[in-house]
Amino acid sequence: MAGAPPPLLLALLGLAALAAAGGANAAGRKTVGVYELRKGDFSIRVTNWGATLTSVVLPDSKGNLADVVLGYDTIAEYVNGSAYFGALVGRVANRVANARFVLDGKVYHLYRNDGKNALHGGKRGFSKVIWTVKEYVGGGDSPYITLYYHSFDGEEGFPGDLDVYVTYRLSGPYELSLRMNATALSRATPVNLVNHAYWNLGGHGSGDVLHHTVQLLASRYTPVDAGLIPTGAVAPVAGTPYDLRAPTRLGARLREVSGGKAGVYGYDTNFAVDGEARALRKVAAVRDGGASGRALELWADQPGVQFYTGNFLAGVKGKGGAVYGQHAALCLETQGFPDAVNHPNFPSQIVRPGQVYRHNMVFKFSF
Repeated sequence: MAGAPPPLLLALLGLAALAAAGGANAAGRKTVGVYELRKGDFSIRVTNWGATLTSVVLPDSKGNLADVVLGYDTIAEYVNGSAYFGALVGRVANRVANARFVLDGKVYHLYRNDGKNALHGGKRGFSKVIWTVKEYVGGGDSPYITLYYHSFDGEEGFPGDLDVYVTYRLSGPYELSLRMNATALSRATPVNLVNHAYWNLGGHGSGDVLHHTVQLLASRYTPVDAGLIPTGAVAPVAGTPYDLRAPTRLGARLREVSGGKAGVYGYDTNFAVDGEARALRKVAAVRDGGASGRALELWADQPGVQFYTGNFLAGVKGKGGAVYGQHAALCLETQGFPDAVNHPNFPSQIVRPGQVYRHNMVFKFSF
């Protein structure tokens, strides 16, 4: 029933972990748990720490079950980890150049947590707070969980109060949908929420994803400078290593793309999705080239998708004793364009008082 306590309470935050998180919402008054949604042999787990997707379990072509998202064993590791595994990231995901922007004639300064830039909402973004479980139905025809967070005026430097909701739902056979919305209550503010799941369709501990094939329905991308900040251009992918419009084996292409730092290669790139923004449309298709036969299609209604190939993973201790190395997974983060607040030619991410930001995603799995 809606609001019922979870049948699966896998972890609680200790006082030390809560203290490490800091802030009013980490004062120890809320319980942090892990909630399971199950539909036959398809299941996911979500924690209200960071509204984080901690597992997605589904069969392969032979009926063998595996968890296909990277993550940690304990909530404490999610509190202290830096990889954003499965997190709901905001208030503004991706990078904001020089951790500043001007809105309605006023300059706003954000927390710098990526050199001189702001990244994924700052030091204590939405991925590092406790969300409230508003509704929870773990089984049945359409299991779901709805989580809520109130972001206060001035949090991490962002203006205005914001009410944020996200619903994870098993919306069909082997189909996971995410619905995000955020209402500006008092002042205009930028909003750009993403889900930061790391996918490996062979299983989270099965090695790298170089044998995966990826197709992105995107004819253009936003080039970046050495600090991974968009230059402001929206360039065609034709004739570049960013042309993934046909299914492409990652291992054949990754070394052609700089990962943003010397000696690092791979994609960390925003693509401008073809078709009408705000309409649910196919964004990407991924297939495991190994024995599992698993595949996914991603549908969403945002103007862009950040394609990231785990370039900075290096010996990260993950679930069940797995160690995640470089390119152990890929991320498909549908989003507004990065640093849009500093590029008037990019689709606006500004939400004014009384307006509602909406973001819908659907992952369709097959095997």
